Amino acid sequence: MKIQSILAAGLLMMFGACTDLSENLYDKINANEYGQTDSEIASIMGRAYASLRGGSFDGANGYAFSEYVYFISAISSDEAVLPARNGGADWYDGGRYVQLKRHEWDNQNVAITGAWRYCYNGISTVNAIISQIEGSSLKDEQKNKMFAELRAIRAYFYYRLIDWFGNVPLITDYKDLTLPTNSTRAEIFDFTEKELLAIIDQLPESGYGKMTKNAGYCLLARLYLNAEIFSGKSRWEDCLKACQQISGSLETNYFTNFQTENEVSKEILLAIPYDHKMGTSGNFLNWALTHNEQRWAISSTGAFEGGGNSIVAQPGLYYSFDEKDIRRNTMLIGDQIDLRTGEVVDRDPNQEGLQPLSFTDEIGDIMDAKDYEGVHWCKYEQKDGEEWERDHDLVVMRYAEVLLMQVECYVRLNQPEKARPFLEQIRSRAGITGTPETITLQTIEDELKKEFVFEDHRRTDMIRFGTFFTGTWWEKNKITPAYKGIFPIPALEMQKNNKLQQNPGY
Repeated sequence: MKIQSILAAGLLMMFGACTDLSENLYDKINANEYGQTDSEIASIMGRAYASLRGGSFDGANGYAFSEYVYFISAISSDEAVLPARNGGADWYDGGRYVQLKRHEWDNQNVAITGAWRYCYNGISTVNAIISQIEGSSLKDEQKNKMFAELRAIRAYFYYRLIDWFGNVPLITDYKDLTLPTNSTRAEIFDFTEKELLAIIDQLPESGYGKMTKNAGYCLLARLYLNAEIFSGKSRWEDCLKACQQISGSLETNYFTNFQTENEVSKEILLAIPYDHKMGTSGNFLNWALTHNEQRWAISSTGAFEGGGNSIVAQPGLYYSFDEKDIRRNTMLIGDQIDLRTGEVVDRDPNQEGLQPLSFTDEIGDIMDAKDYEGVHWCKYEQKDGEEWERDHDLVVMRYAEVLLMQVECYVRLNQPEKARPFLEQIRSRAGITGTPETITLQTIEDELKKEFVFEDHRRTDMIRFGTFFTGTWWEKNKITPAYKGIFPIPALEMQKNNKLQQNPGY
């Protein structure tokens, strides 16, 4: 991503995270005098967009979006696993990831706490900016444009909270310092819907990495798609109406969406920009996904200095894809070839003789996996000569989602033939000929699983289809009780706020 105005502006967030956001000064400029030029406005808005990446204040590290957001969704589903390695010395991390895999988490799980803080720090940032703009001398027209984007970003964070935690505090006033109580999941749903409907037509028509009108309608469609879970009432027709407001098209090549310069994709509706040369660190995924010696299968120059060898595909996932399905190429299995020699990578150069780096589908022990066990992820481009801190932007929404939301809604409304053209577009691009004679909910869930593999969709989809609870898979061999459709309110947050009530069942 090379959109420098967004990235440079967002750097303010790195410093603002450790300061009192109620301070009404920008260096030595009074807040009501700031924001008169395009660059000043970009700086103000950049702080809000930077909050989508998160930061070290979100939990244990500075990689909030690309670790906690991805990991808690993928690992708690049938999509991915993060086993402990090296006798538990690597990646056990107090059991947080094993708990997620086995559906045995509690309110002290650090990854869950990180997800909560990611959302509320984003909300706090947006509320602070809204407060500052309200007190500025900007013209009302400019204020309203900024408010629309800010409220859409805040709505995105509340959507995440509805999905993950359900019954959460509703905070919109930055100056209100009273301890908040929980609102119900349905109340947060209603608030988020009303916010989006109020501002959606004021959002910009275009702007890469921004909350545009298309992104706003996609978020609204997501809300309606999951309305039965979130609010107790299905909204399939409303989801269709929101989808029909979105303009876009599929990329001819699926992987254009995940290449290093993926800002060229016409399919992406919202992405989180990264460019480490501009200081936007935190794109954790490439390092986390890569075996240390796999670096020589990625870069012949040595610029890629190694990896963390963490989250891998769920055993069996790779083989659930048709051999002709190009989306299978989001994963690596078998021998990894050294770009310098053309031979198999030696996974342990310190041992005598070749120790071939050959990834396997099987994982022997979640508490002590071998370093080569697990099909590795490679959905985002791994470019020869690049460093571990990659510059591809993390995709949040793309047009394929709009097509498949319509497929699901039509099938749930008993109009499957209206769904077929949308499903055919998705499958045809993936290299799969035709569609099943009968399009069922199982058909749709399988397609969602493959199209959005490792894109932070799977947990939410499984909950909507019920398989999150009824399904069993490697390291989850029992039925999950319904209350675990949301996570617990983190213990650390309840200790800070005695007005919070724990979610039922925890």
